[in-house]
Amino acid sequence: MSDEYKIPQHVAIILDGNGRWAKKRHMPRNYGHKVGADNLEQIIEDAWDLGIKYLTVYAFSTENWKRSVEEVTGLMTILREFLKKSIDKSMKNNMRVSIIGKRDRLDKDIIAAIDELEETTKNNTGLHFIVALNYGGRDEIT
Repeated sequence: MSDEYKIPQHVAIILDGNGRWAKKRHMPRNYGHKVGADNLEQIIEDAWDLGIKYLTVYAFSTENWKRSVEEVTGLMTILREFLKKSIDKSMKNNMRVSIIGKRDRLDKDIIAAIDELEETTKNNTGLHFIVALNYGGRDEIT
């Protein structure tokens, strides 16, 4: 990478617009969320390759609970899949994963998977990938 580029140490991304992207293509909103999640894997790799040390994604806000049951269920399914495959990928790539936000509304199996992922990757020294789940702007200000 050329010295003319100043690579930030920390990049944060709000994951937004996947449902609208799918709707434009006459696909279900959850299809857009799945494609977005798949794209995130490439973003994580690219961030590390660029020398970014911290990548935070805002993935599911407290306001997202107001979406349809089908959409929330689909998002939680994507989250479960992500958590399941993240341990192996994180260990292979020396990536540390942290999940921030309130856990109180998450199902127990999701909380257990988060705890396992964080514990397993806590000593990894590569990219620190942070996922904001069940967060809210009002809470952040408070």
